[in-house]
Amino acid sequence: MDEDLVLFSTNAVRSMEVIDISTGSKLGYVKDFRVDVNEQRVISLTLPSPNKSWFGKEEDIEVPWEKVIKLGVDVLLIDGSDIQRQLEQNRI
Repeated sequence: MDEDLVLFSTNAVRSMEVIDISTGSKLGYVKDFRVDVNEQRVISLTLPSPNKSWFGKEEDIEVPWEKVIKLGVDVLLIDGSDIQRQLEQNRI
């Protein structure tokens, strides 16, 4: 068995704060997962939209699993350089 293999439950990952290493900003907590059941792997994480308004539609942020850099004890580090561009485009 691989010694570097660490298993996390979905509830444990959902309680981790997501941090973008490109800006150092906190993006919130994992809202949902997209899983490929045929290949038995996580495809992406869904984060709640930081832009909340009374009448506007909230767009969730989808982070591809390849952008996850590290799962720590209580934080999840991602490369969110593309996410910041996506958020800026949605504001326009």
